[in-house]
Amino acid sequence: MSLKLYFHPLSSFCQKVLTALYENGTPFEPALVDLGEETSRNAFLKVWPIGKFPVLADAERGMLVPESSIIIEYLAQHYPGKVTLVPAGADLAWQMRLEDRFYDLYVNVPVQKIVTNKFRPAGQGDAFGVEHAKGVLQTSYGMIEQKMATRTWATGEAFSMADCAAAPALFYANLVLPLGDTYPNTVAYLDRLMKRPSFARVVEEAKPYFAMFPG
Repeated sequence: MSLKLYFHPLSSFCQKVLTALYENGTPFEPALVDLGEETSRNAFLKVWPIGKFPVLADAERGMLVPESSIIIEYLAQHYPGKVTLVPAGADLAWQMRLEDRFYDLYVNVPVQKIVTNKFRPAGQGDAFGVEHAKGVLQTSYGMIEQKMATRTWATGEAFSMADCAAAPALFYANLVLPLGDTYPNTVAYLDRLMKRPSFARVVEEAKPYFAMFPG
């Protein structure tokens, strides 16, 4: 098996790549990384000293590929499947990449700010940063609500890398700042994502680790 993915099932950015892999049934060797366990962490740091996952190792081509979007682009180029996650046309491709970055930077990153703040020692929280992150999320919700009034998926009628990014981002965002009844189009989009077999599998595989997610 040529491909090996270093990941953790609870990580949203790892879930993004897993969704892409499952969309096309791409065979790979899973290498679960536990950053809280010294042996596992040190072994991963030897592979990728930055210490952030996911990272894809391609033994056949001798390549080490970090960063979720780059991994999916790499897979699309060298291990394409039945689902075209990166559009061939230049205009469609940049629009898809824009949506991909939107969900990563303006949904996923604010969620991570809110979540990681819960792990800070008592008295060392960042209340200002959390409130700012919630504001960014609310702005993003409004933008998504408007877009999804006329779209099935992030860039239209075709499932793409942008939806791989949106699925875990919105899944976790809805846990930390619930969509409620204010954003019906966004709720409907999240429901479609949750029912997508690839992401449904990702969520199912993450369930044993949900207790690690702060309430």
